[in-house]
Amino acid sequence: MGPFPQTVAINGAPEPTAKGLIVISHGTASTELGFATLAQALARHGYLVASVEHVGDTWQDQSMRATPGRYFAERPRQVSRVIDTVLADPQWSSRIGQGADGRPLIGAIGHSAGGYTVLALAGGKPVLSRLRAHCDTEAALDPVLCKLSHGIGSASVQAGGAADGQEEPVQADPRVRAVMALAPMGVAFSPSSLASITVPVAIYAGEKDTFLVPRFHALWVMQNMRGATTTLQLVPNAGHYAFMNTPTVDLPSPDGSVAADPAGFDRAAFLDRLAQESVAFFDKNLRRQ
Repeated sequence: MGPFPQTVAINGAPEPTAKGLIVISHGTASTELGFATLAQALARHGYLVASVEHVGDTWQDQSMRATPGRYFAERPRQVSRVIDTVLADPQWSSRIGQGADGRPLIGAIGHSAGGYTVLALAGGKPVLSRLRAHCDTEAALDPVLCKLSHGIGSASVQAGGAADGQEEPVQADPRVRAVMALAPMGVAFSPSSLASITVPVAIYAGEKDTFLVPRFHALWVMQNMRGATTTLQLVPNAGHYAFMNTPTVDLPSPDGSVAADPAGFDRAAFLDRLAQESVAFFDKNLRRQ
């Protein structure tokens, strides 16, 4: 499918039951097709997986980024709408496992802006003035993100408040019970909202990520996650795109080629390991609920 080969059974019959639903959120100007190793590993181990296309923030269409408040509010809303749609479809909802409370077992994985998205679903709230202040002082040390976000933060949104005139605030989704944030954009979150997150969170970041420099994003999020069962793995020698399948062509991005890795980094081996860790994470944190 484009530059990301998929090993799939077109129109294959689904399994009669699933341990839970896992929703995958891609990064900015990216694609839902780039996470086959993660998605297929979860599916092979009994999960129903839905990979979201973030309309207005794909490689074909970045129109949503023109309105920062809407961007930060709409991304998590789109994931919630996908969950709504799956749960409203009897073909799929009848297959999803339930917790002791009788509600469906749902988790989420997000990469980059998708990492922001899943943390927002868990309860993180953006304050856009934080992003502007960060880039006013740290642009030289976080240059790719700050160049990309130039102009974002000109309008402030307080934690939990309405975004750029939007009537609805950035909303958490209590149906999401565990999240994995891969190279997340984190600096825009209010510290108090991160501290209030209670669902289990696994954070990963590439040691050599120059798109979202870990000290300002993944590590900073971890430092403020006081109320949750949270882990952080800083992946040695990994760049920003280590969490995506390697495309078959040289795809450009704001931070170089999506296909490029630091010298000596084995992306395929890492993705296989990450896939197994994702299965273990959701098995542990969804089954016990």
